[in-house]
Amino acid sequence: MKYLILFAFIGVVWWVWKKRNEPAKKTPAKRDPAPQKMLACAHCGVHFPESDGQSEGGKTFCSEAHRLAARAAER
Repeated sequence: MKYLILFAFIGVVWWVWKKRNEPAKKTPAKRDPAPQKMLACAHCGVHFPESDGQSEGGKTFCSEAHRLAARAAER
């Protein structure tokens, strides 16, 4: 039993020594995505990110359905 405890102690000391001497691994810092410009839908007024919008005739819309609805309302 005393040899088992001795081997466990030596193992723990070896593990701590190895962890302490190994070079620290640097993880790259996560960058938040750049903020996007928010636009208002010309049909319903809902605000949405510029990348999600649909444009037509200088107006921006939140979806294809609202772009088509605005086109139909103009006729």
